[in-house]
Amino acid sequence: MSVEAAAAATPFNKRTVFWGVLASLLAAAGFILLSTYAPDFRLGQQGGASALSKSGIGFAGLAELMRLNGDPPEMAYSLDELYCDSLAVVTISPQSSAEALDEIVKTLSGCETLFVLPKWRTVPYPGHEGWEMRYGRLSAAEVDSWLASLMEIKIGTEKVTVDRLTVTGNAFAAPAPHDLQWAAADDALISAGPGKGVLIKAKDQPFYVLTDPGLLDNAALKDPARAAAAIGLIDMLRASHDPVIFDLTLHGANRKHDLLKLMLEPPFLALTLSILAAAALAVLHGLGRFGPPQPETRAIPFGKKALVETTATLMRRAGRLDRLGGRYAAQMRQRAATLLGAPHGLQGDALDRWLAARDKDGADGYAQRLAAARDAASEADLATAARRLHQWIAGKLSDRR
Repeated sequence: MSVEAAAAATPFNKRTVFWGVLASLLAAAGFILLSTYAPDFRLGQQGGASALSKSGIGFAGLAELMRLNGDPPEMAYSLDELYCDSLAVVTISPQSSAEALDEIVKTLSGCETLFVLPKWRTVPYPGHEGWEMRYGRLSAAEVDSWLASLMEIKIGTEKVTVDRLTVTGNAFAAPAPHDLQWAAADDALISAGPGKGVLIKAKDQPFYVLTDPGLLDNAALKDPARAAAAIGLIDMLRASHDPVIFDLTLHGANRKHDLLKLMLEPPFLALTLSILAAAALAVLHGLGRFGPPQPETRAIPFGKKALVETTATLMRRAGRLDRLGGRYAAQMRQRAATLLGAPHGLQGDALDRWLAARDKDGADGYAQRLAAARDAASEADLATAARRLHQWIAGKLSDRR
């Protein structure tokens, strides 16, 4: 079959196969990237109490309101993005862990921080992703478990019915949320009466705790008066005009034990790119062949030369070359006697004297070459002595002719 016929019989074009494989690799890389960062992209789209959540207990409305007022906040997706230049807002959800909250408290030590406690039990609203509906309040003991990481006060259990909260210095008007959640504190910045604190400052840290999220969450901002109170609360706490920072790490943005994410971000991104580049070069190297394919050879080849080399290798590995000189000299003596026609029955020293008598001058003759073969201590010396002894026999045969 000709080359043209073979190419015509191929079901796929090489260029088509190449682009198909490349598209598959790009699709696989895109799938890995999306799978790795999908939780970050969907943060807030499934409800919760984060600053990206548009559910009733979320705080996306407050972030948007500040943005519309020309004061856009920042979102902290890692603990490294939480800094002390401005007010940090940490919103706690019922699913938050006390260990993660303790880590944030340690990171923000000495920084102005507003902690917003959770209040409601919620479930996803059917048919609307990101919506939630409440079905009851959290118990005081549950809220106290998070409050214990911030200050030594307890959530009050007495029901308080007031229309307006008391704000220190009358900085703004604060309508009271429905079913107010408060804590026992005498020197609160915002209160619902004596000893009933709603916004409380810690004694040894610039930390502020808002016991009722109903002053800031999305459900509260549908009322213009409550929206104005939310902006007033933020302005009252911030000491500078730097952007407010909303923490997202408590809601899953700071995933530390993700191997794929670790490989795709500095400092290990350089290692990942190096491995991919090496793999690509290996594939390119394997696409073409340099020269004809080499046939598989036998482990032990045929022929006299191969037999001699194999025998020499075995003797070398066995460490017997240093004992081979005397035996080789004896074999060459018998060979020389046969080729040169020595009298029958001569053996040993008598045969050596007969062979040595074939030398005319006696210098560098049979006796010296035979002794060199017997005394050879290395492989190189033995090869040299054997070559000289073989040359002596060959020279005597040529003289006879």
